Amino acid sequence: MEKRQLGRSGLRVSRMALGTMTWGGDTDAEEAASQLVAFVDAGGTLVDTADIYAEGESEKLLGSLLGDLVPRDDVVVATKAVARRTEGPFGGGASRGALLSALEGSLRRLGTDHIDLWQLHAWDAGVPVDETLAALDYAVKSGKARYVGVSNYAGWQLATAASRSGPVSPIVAGQYEYSLLERGIEREVVPAAQHHGIGLLPWAPLGRGVLTGKYRTGTPADSRGASSVFAGYVEHHRTDRAARIVQAVATAAEGLGTSPLVVALAWVRDRPGVVAPVVGARDTGQLTGSLSAEGLRLPTAIRSALDDVSAVRAADAGYPERGPH
Repeated sequence: MEKRQLGRSGLRVSRMALGTMTWGGDTDAEEAASQLVAFVDAGGTLVDTADIYAEGESEKLLGSLLGDLVPRDDVVVATKAVARRTEGPFGGGASRGALLSALEGSLRRLGTDHIDLWQLHAWDAGVPVDETLAALDYAVKSGKARYVGVSNYAGWQLATAASRSGPVSPIVAGQYEYSLLERGIEREVVPAAQHHGIGLLPWAPLGRGVLTGKYRTGTPADSRGASSVFAGYVEHHRTDRAARIVQAVATAAEGLGTSPLVVALAWVRDRPGVVAPVVGARDTGQLTGSLSAEGLRLPTAIRSALDDVSAVRAADAGYPERGPH
């Protein structure tokens, strides 16, 4: 798998990341192990989790697989803090106390002495940004985090954090929902990220599963759309506009002799500023389908057609709800 520089840093990562939001919940240990091996065998290196995923079980499961199954040094471990909420004065948010407590918790659950990419899951308006950034600085200086990033920041928030972060711990990565169905970040976030040398890691690059085409005629019983936990998350993109885009993706896939999943993933992977889409999978077979996108570069004519059908109109240019990510 091709490697890319993560923003304006010396860290190189695979141009696809493995997402683990369902690990420790819907995805059990055996399936997680199978996915991790398949991903690393394909040349993947960046594995993304968060302290809030499955209430910490995702980090625990990933940690249990590193070392014996896959060498720790073969994987770039990315996790997140801020969103997790527990009892006590340091149970969440982006204060120094909460962040450093969260850092220790993630290290413990992951069974490692450092996190390769530590990310702030959300902006915390109740905490001075300089306090938050000082905690990131400490994490890097102490060696407990090698690089730092953010997730789901608005454009002005991203620019503020980037401009005020120090040379020891610059913001090098930003995670955002980004796909053919969700292009709102192109207005402010993408320009801010490019200006400050921040690499984009799109989450939900397949439009929360809608761009695979699986929902064109209904809701498969084994899909997230049929899950009581994720039904609303998927429903967000089941609109008339989305249906037109999905049809265009399906037409392109048919012409290229591949799947809609591969077309949608290749489109977002090669957008300006993007380093690596974060792809989660129900099972290893589905992950293998995503990995096959490595061999596709969309022809210019098809890319232009998809750009046009999915173009952000004035009414669609806001920021969507994050959902459970």
